[in-house]
Amino acid sequence: MVLTKIEEVKISAMAAAVSNTWTALTDMETQEGPEVIAKFSKKTGVKGRYDANLNQTTADFCFAAAKAILKEKKISPDEIGILVFVTQSADYSIPATACILQERLGIPKDCIAFDVNLGCSGFSYGLNIAASMLKTSNADKALLLCGDTSAKEKNWKKKVKTSHSASMLFGDSGTATLLAKEKGAPLMHMISKTDGAGFRAIIAPYGHWRNPEPPVGESIGSRMDDIAVFNFATSEVPELVKKQMEEANTTVDNYDCLVLHQANLFILKQIAKRTGFSMDKTLVSIDEFGNTSSASIPISLVKEYGDVNENKDIRALMCGFGVGLSWSTVDAYMNVNDILPLVHTDESFDDGYDFD
Repeated sequence: MVLTKIEEVKISAMAAAVSNTWTALTDMETQEGPEVIAKFSKKTGVKGRYDANLNQTTADFCFAAAKAILKEKKISPDEIGILVFVTQSADYSIPATACILQERLGIPKDCIAFDVNLGCSGFSYGLNIAASMLKTSNADKALLLCGDTSAKEKNWKKKVKTSHSASMLFGDSGTATLLAKEKGAPLMHMISKTDGAGFRAIIAPYGHWRNPEPPVGESIGSRMDDIAVFNFATSEVPELVKKQMEEANTTVDNYDCLVLHQANLFILKQIAKRTGFSMDKTLVSIDEFGNTSSASIPISLVKEYGDVNENKDIRALMCGFGVGLSWSTVDAYMNVNDILPLVHTDESFDDGYDFD
């Protein structure tokens, strides 16, 4: 495992954005019957999700979340020196979507901007990257943008509706987290791990450079080994959470909340139980948003605190885990007033290319 300790860098703002289209699980176009849907909802905790509009991408949601932060905190784009965009659903194969976001946000050329291809662990990994770069550079502020539009499956001009459970699990969203240098800011403590031996557990094997074309009977798209993911999440993740508390010399009582990647409700309950956290302290957002991949940790914080007007510091123990396999923890403080209300947007970026 890799231990990272960052001093004098703080999470100074957080926002999440979704569309205006929320669909109840029972209203989704699926071949599954009512009994199957009810059983799925009870196990996973999903009641519905926000769907991206046809022309919306992850970058559009992250853009809206970042704009909300800049406006609310009265920050000029000139102050941003680092932009990290973490997603598995980038706008293009090339160039990096972060470059387009740098220009869209009005951030000057004197900026590091790049994409990171990670999913469920993307926020905690991304926070490690952005905070480390901020600490060791002359930049004063960094934007970490995380999200995915996993629910949005397209076949050229139209959305494709699938009948497997994954079509009901995932939701679309994007988030923005502002990091800033600050004298005396509490220590940010992180631990990261990777196990590439489990790469087949969550994978989209076809449609890229290794296997450009799928064989007959197969399709381009992601697939998941539910049993392998469950075993990984309920064994490795609790051990890392407990290791984080051991390294920080803390107990459950030192934290205001446990914020886990929203894999499904059953897994959340298992991890909380095995780490000594009550469900009262374990944030849950999968009911409203579904599994939003790398956005799930910040969107959980936005759901819990975004509408709370209180000048109060909280300490959160966060853990992202999944595709890779990869998993990591973050022990950090933030102020409730720095967590903004949920942003809704139906806007999309016109890049000048013909979608048709």
